[in-house]
Amino acid sequence: MGDRSSIEWTDATWNPVTGCSKVSPGCQHCYAERLAHRLKAMGVAAYRNGFEVTLHPHVLELPLHWRRPRRVFVNSMSDLFHEDVPEDFIRSVFSVIARAPQHVFQILTKRADRLVEIAHRLSWPPNAWQGVSVESDAYTWRIERLQQTPAPVRFLSIEPLLGPIPKLPLDGISWVIVGGESGYGHRPADPEWVRMIRDQCLQARVPFFFKQWGGRTPKAGGRLLDGRAWDQMPQPAEIRV
Repeated sequence: MGDRSSIEWTDATWNPVTGCSKVSPGCQHCYAERLAHRLKAMGVAAYRNGFEVTLHPHVLELPLHWRRPRRVFVNSMSDLFHEDVPEDFIRSVFSVIARAPQHVFQILTKRADRLVEIAHRLSWPPNAWQGVSVESDAYTWRIERLQQTPAPVRFLSIEPLLGPIPKLPLDGISWVIVGGESGYGHRPADPEWVRMIRDQCLQARVPFFFKQWGGRTPKAGGRLLDGRAWDQMPQPAEIRV
């Protein structure tokens, strides 16, 4: 339940929870759902419930055994703030994060309402990076919820990008990731949508990371935007509180 990752902006994944449910258009072609059903068919015990929300307390302490510092994507196969994940279990995840200061933990959610509801009841260690997923202008309200939390580092994952976002709220945001959709039935990202976000990040001096154009596979369209790769990451001086 912890693996090295091919995701460009992280080093490893850690899945104390697996399974999720769809909440918005960005979920339509969920890679995690496809993978979970494949793993269930292969007989992988952790995915015996397919894509139903399942807790895995036995892997909670896994990152404590990783000595080399890593960027760790928390619940790449789920959403930590899903309504079916008990608050006590979320606290347990945060406890492990606090006990593993050698790593940076990257948490993403689409459940921004639940995030802001319980955020002030959580202890936020400095190595906990909290992000929200936003696929179009209709979901920038998730960013406003994120901005209300005491998370020490706040970031955005705008993937899959499904439409233009002309006014991206960037106050208190330390990092923006953008990516197109990949896999069967992928919806293409317009280059002008990507440039629009990049230019807002440049103007606000927020690190910008372009993950992929997408296509039938994640690598199909490449990663270059206007002839170059954009791999900016937050540095200590750029982290906004």
